[in-house]
Amino acid sequence: MAFERSKDMARLFKRELIVYQRVLKDERTPARAKIFLGLAIAYLCMPFDLIPDFIPVIGHLDDAVIIPALIFVALRSVPHDVVSEHREQVIREQRPFAVSGLAGKRE
Repeated sequence: MAFERSKDMARLFKRELIVYQRVLKDERTPARAKIFLGLAIAYLCMPFDLIPDFIPVIGHLDDAVIIPALIFVALRSVPHDVVSEHREQVIREQRPFAVSGLAGKRE
């Protein structure tokens, strides 16, 4: 049960990353949002942290707070219909893979 939930969360995370990439590329996205999304992605990919992970609790907590905060600020400045449009498009594109994957398992 926990494994299935972990897989679902990983799929959701992957889907949201694709949505954010598309929102970044969209011309209707304001520059401010692009900056904050870019900062969130850059911070996630940085080989070092502002607060090193070897510091108990706070080291890991900064990753769990800074990245979602940057994404939250960025998405607040993007028109809701832009994010919804990209999210729905990604869901539609991923749905055939899920259906074909299930069909392949039944055979």
